[in-house]
Amino acid sequence: MAEKFGGRYSPDGSRTDPASAGASPGGAAPAAPAITGRWRLAVLYLAALTFLFPAFRGTPREMLMGLGAGGLILAATWLTREGLRASAAYDARKAARRPAFPRKLMGAVLMGAALTLGGTIAGTGLLYPVLYGLVGAGLHLLSFGLDPMGDKGMEGIDAFQTDRVARAVDEGERHLAAMKDAILRANDRALAARVERFATAARTLFRTVENDPRDLTAARKYLSVYLLGARDATVKFADIFARNRDAAARAAYEALLGDLETTFARRTTDLLTASSTDLDVEIAVLRDRLKLET
Repeated sequence: MAEKFGGRYSPDGSRTDPASAGASPGGAAPAAPAITGRWRLAVLYLAALTFLFPAFRGTPREMLMGLGAGGLILAATWLTREGLRASAAYDARKAARRPAFPRKLMGAVLMGAALTLGGTIAGTGLLYPVLYGLVGAGLHLLSFGLDPMGDKGMEGIDAFQTDRVARAVDEGERHLAAMKDAILRANDRALAARVERFATAARTLFRTVENDPRDLTAARKYLSVYLLGARDATVKFADIFARNRDAAARAAYEALLGDLETTFARRTTDLLTASSTDLDVEIAVLRDRLKLET
């Protein structure tokens, strides 16, 4: 079935949703961080096949060694992918804690172990397999780098508050992911793009709260109650629209997204304004104290 594509040069590509026009104060809202190096991950998956396929054409010992090496490479690739995602999320935030588990580093260790195990198939002793493993682990680290090893922008920030913010943001991200998954059932690209625009507005609020955890109390209902309601509404709408393509339901749902996007943008602006006011007060108080000292 043909689907309509929108864009800048499409007949309706110049339309601007009034609700989304102010969704991101001070610029475009950030999207979910994307990982880099996908093609290198694909190379690692292919490398596993060099051990898995030949494993079934040799002796039982060679089969076990080949399956073990291939499995370790697959595990190393999965860990590396998760490490890249964690690093992308870390880089996208001004204040972030280092990952609790060094996934990319452990991926390099598993890659070295896989190559060492695979090298023993030829039966040439341990020297060369160990060298293969060391070289493979080193190349893995050169290709994907290390995990973030320290906290970023956490000086003077209450660890308890940041943990609360992290849990609240994670809950909000789960609701957004559920919304984007549910709207796929509607089989409508424009609606999927509309949900994505709302998600960017919500993430702008997430980043604002992360930058100043004191704002969590004022934004708590936005990260939980409002997003939970938006998720439930999206699930129900997707089921209805997938059955009968109800234009009235679509209009009501798009109006809901517009109201939510405007509300989230306004809350973000209010938090930024409050933070600026607090800074002005702190500066004024400090200047007054300096004048008294002199």
